[in-house]
Amino acid sequence: MVVPNNRGAATNTIMQQERWLMMKYLKRFLSLLLALALVLLPVTPAAASLLPEGEINFEGYTVIIHTNDTHARAVPNSGQNQMGFTAVSALKQYCEKANVKVILLDAGDTLHGLPFANLVEGKSIVDLMNLAGYDAMTPGNHDFNYGTDTLTKRSIEMKFPLLSANITKKSDGSDYLQKHTVIERNGKKFGIFGLSTPETAYKTNPKNVEDVIFGDPVDAAKKEVEELQALGVDVIIALAHLGVDEGSEYTSKLVAETVDGIDLIVDGHSHSTFEKGYKVKDTLIVSTGDYIQHIGVVAIDPEGNIKGAGLIDQTLFTQTDPTIDKYVESYNIKLEKLLSEVVGYTKVELDGVREHVRAVETNLGNLVTDAFRWKTGADVAFTNGGGIRASIDAGDITKNEIVTVFPFGNFIVTKKVTGDTIIKALEHGVRVYPELNGGFPQVSGITFTLDPSKPAGSRVSDVKIGGKAIDLKKEYLLATNDFVIAGGDDYTMLADIPIANEFGSMEDLIIEYLQEIGEVNLQTEGRVTVLNPAETKEEQEEPEGIKEKEGTKEIEESKDIKEVEESEKVEKKFFIYIIKKGDTLKKIARNLFGKENDWKQIYKWNIDSIANPDRIRIGQELIIYSN
Repeated sequence: MVVPNNRGAATNTIMQQERWLMMKYLKRFLSLLLALALVLLPVTPAAASLLPEGEINFEGYTVIIHTNDTHARAVPNSGQNQMGFTAVSALKQYCEKANVKVILLDAGDTLHGLPFANLVEGKSIVDLMNLAGYDAMTPGNHDFNYGTDTLTKRSIEMKFPLLSANITKKSDGSDYLQKHTVIERNGKKFGIFGLSTPETAYKTNPKNVEDVIFGDPVDAAKKEVEELQALGVDVIIALAHLGVDEGSEYTSKLVAETVDGIDLIVDGHSHSTFEKGYKVKDTLIVSTGDYIQHIGVVAIDPEGNIKGAGLIDQTLFTQTDPTIDKYVESYNIKLEKLLSEVVGYTKVELDGVREHVRAVETNLGNLVTDAFRWKTGADVAFTNGGGIRASIDAGDITKNEIVTVFPFGNFIVTKKVTGDTIIKALEHGVRVYPELNGGFPQVSGITFTLDPSKPAGSRVSDVKIGGKAIDLKKEYLLATNDFVIAGGDDYTMLADIPIANEFGSMEDLIIEYLQEIGEVNLQTEGRVTVLNPAETKEEQEEPEGIKEKEGTKEIEESKDIKEVEESEKVEKKFFIYIIKKGDTLKKIARNLFGKENDWKQIYKWNIDSIANPDRIRIGQELIIYSN
C-alpha cells in the first residue's frame, strides 16, 4: 500500500496559517497604534479589538519611533521591563510591513552606562543602533563620558547623523556636529535638528568637554527653524537632550514656549514619561522615561499633521529582531574576554560581604569612597552599602570582579550641601542599626561615632570632616552615586539640592583609581566608631535545611530572626524565591498568595535588597515568609 506524501501540503498550510496570524497580529497592533495616535480609544490591549478590521488605511501615515536615556540598557531585561534595541528594531519592521513609513530617533544618553557599552566606549551601542536603522540622534551629557574625540569617532561609525545645533569647537568656533538633517517620508519633508543641554559642561567630567562650548539652545532653535523653513520642510522636529526639570536653566518647555514653528520635540535628559505627549503652545513634547521601558510613537497623517502620541511597553509588544539578538549573543562572548582583563592588585581581601557593608565600615567601602573623593575633589564621599554586591579576593583584580561588585551602572554625582544636611544623611543611614540596611553609609573624608543605645535621629556624634569638627552651616562638596543623590534608600534630604557635577560610572572610576594607586593594602580605619556594638547578622549562622522546590528554596529559620514588620515576629519558616524572567512583585504575589496586592508585603520583607519595587532583577533572591 502506497501512502500519499502530504508533508509539503501540510507545511504550506502551516506557513499560510503563520503568515495569517502574523498579519492579524500586525493589523491588531497597528490598529491599537492608530487608536492611540488618533485619541479614539484608551491605550489598552483591548482597544485594538474594538476597531473593525480593514476600516483604517495605513498608507500615507508616518510614525516617529523614539527612545531616550537608554543608558546602555541595550539588551532586554523583562524583570526590569526593559525591551532592548531588539524590540525597537522589530517595532520599526512591523510598521514598515504595513506600509507605514518610519523615522527612528534617539534623544541621547545612550552610549554609556553598563559594561556592555563602557568596555568598548559605546561602540557596541552604535552597532546595535545601525542594525535597528536609526535615522538621527542627539548626544546627551553622558554620551560625552568618553571625551569629545571618542564621540567624534563614534559619530563617524554611525550610519545616521549625530545632531546638535548648539555645540561649537573652542578652537575656531566651528560646528562640532551636524546641525540638522532633512528626511523625506510619504512625500513630506521632515526637518530634524539637535539640541544639547549646556549642563553637559558640568554633568560629565569637565575634562571630557574642555575643547567645546555649549551655546544657548533657544537661540540655536530659532536659527534652525528659520533655516529649515527656508528649505521648505513640512514638519519641524527638535531632537533635544534638555528635559523639563524646573531646576534647569534651559528646558524643552522653554524652547517650546519661546520658539515658534517647532511641531514636535523628542526630548531626553530629565527621564520624563509622557504617555500621550506634553503640549506646550503649538508644540508637542514627547519622552519615554528611560532604559527602553517604553518605546515612543508619534503618528503623523498623510497631510503632515501630528495626530497623537503614545508609549508601547512589553505588555503591548513582545517581538524581537533575530539579527540584533544574534549580535548580542556574539558580543557577549567577546565581553567575557574583555572582563577577564586584570585592572589592579590587592594584597588583602576587600570585604563586600552583605552582612558587613550594610552594618559596619569595611575596607572595600573605604576604597570605593576614597576613589569618589580622588576623582571629584569632594570634601566628603559616601555610598550606600547595599550598592556593594560582592567581595574581592586578594591578588589580581579583573574587570569582571569590578562589574560583579558594582553591577548597576551607577555614576558619580557631586552636590554642595551644608554640614546640617550631612548630619541628617548620616542619621538616616544608621537609624536601624544593628539591623542590616542597604542605605548604611560607607564613607571617606569624614569620621563619626554611632551610639546605637540612643533613639534614631540622635545617634551620630563627634563628626569630623578632614579632621576638623563639622560646621553645620558651612557648605561642603559631597560625592556619592546617582541612586543616593536622587533620594534612593530614602535619602530624601539630598534629592532637591542642585547637582554640582556629574562624572563617569562607578566601575570605570574604580578601575581608574586602582591603576592610579598601583596596589591596594587597605584596612578599616575607624571612620565609623560604634559604641557598644550589638550583635550583627555577620555573627549568625547560615540557616540550615535548604530544600530545592521548583525555583524556590525552603529554609528552616534560625532561632533569632529579625523583625520584618513594626512589632510583629514572623513564624518559624520562610523560603527563598528566585526571580525568573517575566516576574513582577504583583505576579509573584498572585502566584504565591492569590492576591496581587500582597506584593506590598513581599516588598516590606525585602526592602533592604529592593531599591525600586518596579525594577527587580532576574536571579535576585526574595525572602518569602510562609506563616
